[in-house]
Amino acid sequence: MDRPLLNRRLAEFGTTIFAEMSALAVRTGSLNLGQGFPDADGPEEVREAAVRALRDGRGNQYPPGPGIPELRAAVAAHQERFYGHLGLSYDPDTEVLVTAGATEAIAASLLALLEPGDEVLALEPYYDSYAACIAMAGGRRVPVTLRPHPESGSYRLDLDELRDAITDNTRLILLNTPHNPTGTVLTHEELSAIARLAVERDLLVVTDEVYEHLVFEGEHLPLASFPGMRERTVTISSAGKTFSFTGWKVGWITAPAELVAAVRSAKQFLTYVSAGPFQYAVAEALALPDSYFTGLRDDLRTKRDVLAAGLSDAGFQVFRPTGTYFITTDIRPLGETDGFAFCRALPERAGVVAIPNAVFYDHKDEGAPFVRFAFCKSIEVLQEAAGRLKALASG
Repeated sequence: MDRPLLNRRLAEFGTTIFAEMSALAVRTGSLNLGQGFPDADGPEEVREAAVRALRDGRGNQYPPGPGIPELRAAVAAHQERFYGHLGLSYDPDTEVLVTAGATEAIAASLLALLEPGDEVLALEPYYDSYAACIAMAGGRRVPVTLRPHPESGSYRLDLDELRDAITDNTRLILLNTPHNPTGTVLTHEELSAIARLAVERDLLVVTDEVYEHLVFEGEHLPLASFPGMRERTVTISSAGKTFSFTGWKVGWITAPAELVAAVRSAKQFLTYVSAGPFQYAVAEALALPDSYFTGLRDDLRTKRDVLAAGLSDAGFQVFRPTGTYFITTDIRPLGETDGFAFCRALPERAGVVAIPNAVFYDHKDEGAPFVRFAFCKSIEVLQEAAGRLKALASG
């Protein structure tokens, strides 16, 4: 056939760098600090809950389209438990929708809420599926770049740049906090400013908060809790990052009933339903005691510190994350400037796999010298990786 087989909007994305680097890790026997999946499963009691559901025949056939009532109730109770003091609560029957992970929640939200030509503001660098989902919905992405501040060791949002990016064609802001890949947690001041802009310009906001329980300094503040935002915000979270079951693909949205109905209209033509038995297990997981969530956070904070120290010793400039699974580094102190070339050579040089941040940018030059490492691994793996990377400092 003369006509291309791949839709032109998706052709630009091709095979993801994650697949390439994971294959390279296997081929070279390297430690994979590229893809953000834990190297240990989540709580035993949650795994047992999934086994019970399978054996009891719960969820082995189609679950209800919006998700099983038990999980929707658990999501609503979870929101009330952690954010009720901020005024957030949701009706499990009309304001909660279960999805096949956060990625489907993002896709369904954008497909439902965008018309062709609508502009979507997204914080750059951004999770790569954002660009693909905006394209599939016929929207136009408008990146607003988070920039590193070496003096503070973090990435920050330029609120004036965000304001200037809004036009009469802007329909929606796609937000991610805690932020992948930079590990930035947006401040109260930044979120307040975003909320004011959304209200003033009558914008919708889709906010990806899958790392909500992985904030190492300060606290997570849902954008929906700010004045005027609950009625215009679709909040996304999932079980994968919080419970270390990234393969289960159980996510959810919380939003006003009319927005949930819109997103469900798109979602029903994507997966229809998914993960039936796992939904019962995640409902139990969401009710785990506070000690589980604080323990998870403290454990990952320790792992962050181990890898950050190792990367610094190896000669990287480290931007210390305040949330998520990831550390962003600058490779220029090592005499390198091309993150893609650096990451493709790193397995042979040091036996470690990382991800070039430029893949998360429209403005590739902005991300060229930055590389992301995942620290959601065992302490032993992180220590071994740190030891291997020391070869870079001496070489």
